[in-house]
Amino acid sequence: MFNSPLPSASELPSSRQLVRSTAIAFAVAMGLLVTVVMPSEYAVDPTGLGRAMGLTQMGEIKISLAQEALADEAAAKNSAPVVSASAPAPAPAAIPATPPVSVPAPVQQVAIAKPEKPAAPAAKSDEVSLTLKPGEGREIKLEMRKGSIVNYEWSASGPVNHDTHGETYDAAQGDFHSYSKGRQVKGDKGELTALFDGTHGWFWRNRTSDNVTIVLNTTGDYLAVKK
Repeated sequence: MFNSPLPSASELPSSRQLVRSTAIAFAVAMGLLVTVVMPSEYAVDPTGLGRAMGLTQMGEIKISLAQEALADEAAAKNSAPVVSASAPAPAPAAIPATPPVSVPAPVQQVAIAKPEKPAAPAAKSDEVSLTLKPGEGREIKLEMRKGSIVNYEWSASGPVNHDTHGETYDAAQGDFHSYSKGRQVKGDKGELTALFDGTHGWFWRNRTSDNVTIVLNTTGDYLAVKK
């Protein structure tokens, strides 16, 4: 069997060459960490190259989505409905027996015209639009009574995050009921039934790098539109 000869001492790299190679590898690794990894994962860009290459914006979107996910979980726990046990209905009281009474002679009845019920108010209809800048969040609310119904449809020129929710007139900050929500969608439509007196509507946030215009159409039983 043939064995290759061992390299001579002159062919092996010197200690100086090994130190130099190690220093070059370390410098390259630190450069990648500062210009690529930190901007794209943590939105930290000390050199400014990450924003120029679009990596810092990627890191900002990751962080904002993670924060929104945590906020959604906290809101879902706070908005869980509380079911209270209803009090049992009281037993009907016994009806005492009444003595027989004499029936009087029939009296001629005069028909009395009942007043007509007032006609129900006509359904309201509105079209409202707003424009969101990159990273901006805004909402449109309808003032509604409990049980009133509104048909709605909205469309956006770009993908947005949305939350359809309602809150009572005297609600504390952060106390609301969420009907539906979505991420990176361009529209939604349906029927909204108010569960209580208060304001009910939509919140949108633009997570893109361009302006987004939203157009909302509503038809139904509501008192006013609040922007």
